[in-house]
Amino acid sequence: MTQQDAHARRGVVSTEPDGRQRLEFRRSWPDPVDDVWAALTEPDRLARWIGTYDGERGPGGTGTFVMTHEEGEHEGEAMRIVECDPPRRLVLEWTTSEQWRVELDLTSDGGTTTLVFTQVLAAGTGVGDVAGGWHWYLDKLEAELTGTGGPGEWAPFWAEVGPLYGRGGAG
Repeated sequence: MTQQDAHARRGVVSTEPDGRQRLEFRRSWPDPVDDVWAALTEPDRLARWIGTYDGERGPGGTGTFVMTHEEGEHEGEAMRIVECDPPRRLVLEWTTSEQWRVELDLTSDGGTTTLVFTQVLAAGTGVGDVAGGWHWYLDKLEAELTGTGGPGEWAPFWAEVGPLYGRGGAG
């Protein structure tokens, strides 16, 4: 990945009127919306780029999500499916740790599917680290969709991408 590619793919951070920070990524692929949806929701495909979800599926469903591509032990976190409107919208909340909420919106136009990934974080959150992590996972999603190589190991990826988020290259 060139620095120009990384910059074009970076998340944009803005501040909400109440001081919270809004992180948004836009990624597009020449894949049908149903295929992108499947990569976001089907257990086998989900496991290849981010992790596993064990629990009820559909709006209001609860379960455990494990990010299996993290270093160290893979402890699961409680998750709730807030909204599920296939193949257009998925809203998830981690109900432990920092009460994270992630919105995934898909649109299709002229053979291209665009994912808008949004997370609103509390004021004062270290958004650079969060943004860098989601950047890495979204690059892994792209590798799942395209069959190309992913972002590789975290440390070299972070050395290149971290400065885009105001962070040093150490990870």
